[in-house]
Amino acid sequence: MNKKKSILESNVFYTLIAIAAGFLIGAVFLMIAGISPATAYGKLLSSVFGKPKYLVWTLIYASPLIFTGLSVAFSFRTGVFNIGAEGQFVVGSLAACTIGILVDLPAWIHVPLCILAAAAAGMVWSLFVGLLKVKRGIHEVLSFIMFNWIAFYLSNYVVNLKIIHKEGGGEATKDVLDSAKILFPEGLQKALDCSSANWGFIMALVAAAVIWVIIEKTTLGYKLKAVGYNSHGALYGGINADASVLTALGISGALAGLGGAVQILGMAGRLSQFAGQEGFGFEGITVALIGSSSPIGCIFSGIFYGAMKYGGSKLSMVKAPSEVVNIIMGCVILFIAISQVFRMLFARFTKKEGK
Repeated sequence: MNKKKSILESNVFYTLIAIAAGFLIGAVFLMIAGISPATAYGKLLSSVFGKPKYLVWTLIYASPLIFTGLSVAFSFRTGVFNIGAEGQFVVGSLAACTIGILVDLPAWIHVPLCILAAAAAGMVWSLFVGLLKVKRGIHEVLSFIMFNWIAFYLSNYVVNLKIIHKEGGGEATKDVLDSAKILFPEGLQKALDCSSANWGFIMALVAAAVIWVIIEKTTLGYKLKAVGYNSHGALYGGINADASVLTALGISGALAGLGGAVQILGMAGRLSQFAGQEGFGFEGITVALIGSSSPIGCIFSGIFYGAMKYGGSKLSMVKAPSEVVNIIMGCVILFIAISQVFRMLFARFTKKEGK
């Protein structure tokens, strides 16, 4: 009974149920559209596991998602809702791209400089909202939504500056210098059969490990979690709640900014003018929820989402709409959100059995 209870109380159990339900509902929509779910899902799987290079591409797609997932998860664990990871991702990518174009340095200096610039940009962007929260009492969700749009238009403005705009037309910047890219050595790229193979996923693993240590093994993490659980109790215990909020938002923003750097320096190579928000920050919310706001969970959920994005881009080959991926992921989040209802029902059921 205790073993059964522990399984039914596990976050992993409800996450797997939510994923299965998401695929089931996706299959229903595919059948309504006159497409065989077996064919569509078969193509989705073969596009991820069919060749080693597909797995490499999956990890490339997953890398920025893990960073934005860590950003949102860290803020969740510390009691603030960072819905601004999208804006922090954008300013991070903007900072990395600008430094990558305008500064010419040896790679061993250039790459860290771009990465630090991206982290600093994301951190500062997030701290603006933190200051509005602690100094003026403005709720962070409202501020973050506005700052997302400010970052969006700021990026489009900078992209069109003559000094970094692509020569000969095109709505994008110049390519970042080779010394700023985080690509694998050419020999390893050939071995993996992927010209975009880069260090982004390794960086994401390191970031997840660092965040786990901060949250679970340090005094700072204890203070941040204490404020997240009960800010009044933490204040009574001598913890500066305002400083903790600023620290949490600063670290959270830096993580999202790093995601922008990984995307630009590892895959895109340039920054394009946006027609709409790219969504990496909002997808980070999905990654954090699927990963139960755990740094280690964000690694696996980021890989899952990366696989869905990369495999979903191949669905057109079997005349299936790639939007089915969005339907599946939306349903997964819906079922994770309502999993609390099932937990309550299970708690009542076990309580009755114990009587």
